[in-house]
Amino acid sequence: MAIAITLKDYLETEGVRYDLIEHPYSVTSLRTAEGAHVSGEELAKGVVLHDGDGYIMAVIPATHHVQLGKLRKKYQRYLSLADEKDLHELFADCSVGAVPPIGKAYNIEVIFDDHLNECQDIYFEAGDHTDLVHVTGKDFRALMGNVSHGEFSRHM
Repeated sequence: MAIAITLKDYLETEGVRYDLIEHPYSVTSLRTAEGAHVSGEELAKGVVLHDGDGYIMAVIPATHHVQLGKLRKKYQRYLSLADEKDLHELFADCSVGAVPPIGKAYNIEVIFDDHLNECQDIYFEAGDHTDLVHVTGKDFRALMGNVSHGEFSRHM
């Protein structure tokens, strides 16, 4: 089982206890949830967006899509999806498409969707396509800290 070094170091520095859960190789968050036998509502995914001011990570449940219009209006920024080249540079120790939703570990601004607030457990990418990190919902919310949040996603 593997976890990205940057993520591992950050979780340890923050004193967060976590488990690693191995699952069959998958490239979509919903297939990951299915393969790991966890709820897609509890699988947090990071969607990296950008504009002329930089990058921002929207953290949402795997069962949801980001509503870019809501984010653009709320933040008054014309945000769009980052491309694979950007992701490779920002998350150099992760496989492309296996972005952990802990933006603080990678010095990326984070916005957090309120749909994840009530989860008792949270799972998220460890930085590859075969491992998930499992933390308590309380610890996950602590990792999010005082970041901006709101409802900016919708169920698929």
